[in-house]
Amino acid sequence: MRLMIVDDSMVIRNRIARLMNDTRFADLEIVGLAGDGHQALAIGRSKRPDLITMDLTMPNMDGEQCIGELVRFLPEARILVVSALSDKATALRAVSRGAHGFLHKPFRDEELAQSILELKQ
Repeated sequence: MRLMIVDDSMVIRNRIARLMNDTRFADLEIVGLAGDGHQALAIGRSKRPDLITMDLTMPNMDGEQCIGELVRFLPEARILVVSALSDKATALRAVSRGAHGFLHKPFRDEELAQSILELKQ
């Protein structure tokens, strides 16, 4: 399975990528790291990820808009929103655009691992 990590924070992108070295994710290949929605769309078109972690608050194109665009050409991709925005309305909007799960920042590594494992199923 191919994974794309989308977050404007390099620290978060690297943290998620580092966690994917866990043996539970031996079948995952990170195919792209994007800092905004425009980069995510370009990587999504060229690498066609199966799984995507998506921040919502980013420059140039936010996560909600990016999710809407990604699901048009990657309808089978599973998207996990990883965001500091935690209100129910934000989560519902992300899901209505095509996200499959929501993880609130700050998160523990095991919370992220469990969310990714659920997304893979």
